[in-house]
Amino acid sequence: MPRIKICGISTPEALDATIAARAEHCGLVFFPPSPRNLSPSVARDLAERAGGRIGKVGLFVDPDDALLSEGVAAGALDAIQLHGEETPARAAQVRARFGLPVWKVIAVSSAADIARAAAYRDAADLILFDARTPKNADRPGGLGLRFDWSLLAGHRGPLPWGLAGGLTPGNVADGIRATGAPLIDTSSGVESAPGVKDPALIEAFCAAARGA
Repeated sequence: MPRIKICGISTPEALDATIAARAEHCGLVFFPPSPRNLSPSVARDLAERAGGRIGKVGLFVDPDDALLSEGVAAGALDAIQLHGEETPARAAQVRARFGLPVWKVIAVSSAADIARAAAYRDAADLILFDARTPKNADRPGGLGLRFDWSLLAGHRGPLPWGLAGGLTPGNVADGIRATGAPLIDTSSGVESAPGVKDPALIEAFCAAARGA
């Protein structure tokens, strides 16, 4: 049964729904262009509310160390998700400096992108395969886009991995069956509007994932 991450949590209601639905991880976004971006004070409140009931993963896009330090402290993070163009060297540097697992997002549009994940063998702890966004997009994820899941059929990479990109309550079971993903991640797929999580969709997503 795959582990579940609900990303872009920004309210107590969304956090409570995610915990109630028994997701293993929640995502806290520290990237100003995103409608799910958190201020340090809101992140701190959410982290305190979550306590040890769920893993807290901070999403960053090509962050400097100052932003990482602020986010890690405010969110009491359990892992750092790097969603930009971070190199293996940078990912390794972040992991060494902060002493936390690093999840590296790989943007996928072809089999070559899947192969790129191997470069992070000694630099990250988990690879998250997400859909590549258009060149003119203002952010690298959370747009509801998906990629060709057949690219991951039978994937056996050097690192633990997960599937993201366009997952919804209606298609998550298909995604799991197509890829065998041991972890799944959604954000816009459980929203009623950009950045607005819907507790009923969170519950439906988790139920569908477990029933796959």
